[in-house]
Amino acid sequence: MLTGRCHCGAITYEMTEQTVHHALCHCTDCRRSAGAPMVAWGMVPADQIAIHGATHVYASSEHGRRHFCPACGTGLFYTNEEVFPGLIDVQTATLDDPGALQPTAQIQVAERIEWMANAHDLPAFDRYPG
Repeated sequence: MLTGRCHCGAITYEMTEQTVHHALCHCTDCRRSAGAPMVAWGMVPADQIAIHGATHVYASSEHGRRHFCPACGTGLFYTNEEVFPGLIDVQTATLDDPGALQPTAQIQVAERIEWMANAHDLPAFDRYPG
């Protein structure tokens, strides 16, 4: 089992390592919700995750529901019973070991920020450059 939590620790969870998919999503909705250029999502059957603490749920679309910590605002989960019945998407950057799951795809690249296609070409620093 993998473990994770929100920034403040009010919400914790344990989930299976067996994901239906693990993808980096570039859609506008995910970007705006997370304030990030993409979001990593690991989808698992809802009965394969234990969530401790009460999330706040926001209806981000007709059927989409985004779950986040009401104390610190960390985005954690996404559900859509119309499209993904019985499944829950987990923002895998909130895992205690986010490197434990390797993404297998990038999705919604039609909405990707143009510069993200070449972000790996930017100079990289181990820490904030001095």
